[in-house]
Amino acid sequence: MNKTQLVENIKRKQSFLCVGLDTDIKKIPAHLLTDEDPLFTFNKAIIDATAAYCVAYKPNLAFYESLGTKGVQAFEKTVAYLKENYPDQFIIADAKRGDIGNTSEMYARSFFDHVKVDAVTVAPYMGEDSVKPFLIYPESWVILLALTSNKGSMDFQMLEMADGEKLFEKVLKKSQEWATDEQMMFVVGATRGEMFKDIRKHAPNHFLLVPGVGAQGGSLKEVADYGMNEQCGLLVNSSRAIIYADSSERFAETAGKEAHVLQQEMAQYLQDKGII
Repeated sequence: MNKTQLVENIKRKQSFLCVGLDTDIKKIPAHLLTDEDPLFTFNKAIIDATAAYCVAYKPNLAFYESLGTKGVQAFEKTVAYLKENYPDQFIIADAKRGDIGNTSEMYARSFFDHVKVDAVTVAPYMGEDSVKPFLIYPESWVILLALTSNKGSMDFQMLEMADGEKLFEKVLKKSQEWATDEQMMFVVGATRGEMFKDIRKHAPNHFLLVPGVGAQGGSLKEVADYGMNEQCGLLVNSSRAIIYADSSERFAETAGKEAHVLQQEMAQYLQDKGII
């Protein structure tokens, strides 16, 4: 999916919501555990209930790989289900890959040639040659970790360099030499609030994938106020606040309601900015 198509979907659905499929076998409703593939059964129900209100899904690979072969199969079945039934959804493999060039090439091949997701999250710490192999696929996206929402992000990302710039700002600027806003996005945590102003100084046109809204306490209003650009430029992810809102047999229905609430709020921000 290219940038134009993504923007059109945002306008059409009046939403920039990404639903995070952080599907934990220990947190899904107990009645699903007797199913042959409980992770996929859970994901399928969540997708069917929320697809009308979001433009993207983000399976987090850790939750699938932790279960070995069966978990990886559930991930692949989830992607296949989305592609077949909801082809307008932007699919992000939240894998946080990044290694020396030939290893990154294999990672890129697995996600873009084999599973065929739209985007993969990549760690930039090892530099250009660890990212470039993901960029040889012209219709696919790299989502580079820039400023994350976890407490430990202060250890490195906020370090001030000799010239006064912070490390995350160096990442934003340097990485734009590798790809344009047609193929690269950045992860920026919602808990950063007004720091979106600084992000937009360095990356005014790029899409930002924003985790941290919902269970992590990030403010959707602040993200929209400070982070939205003329094309929206945001994919705001919510995981636990949607998918684990209810542990009963009505879990999917409740998830749909939670997603709808966020979509309605997002529609208002899009209207306020004159995007729709």
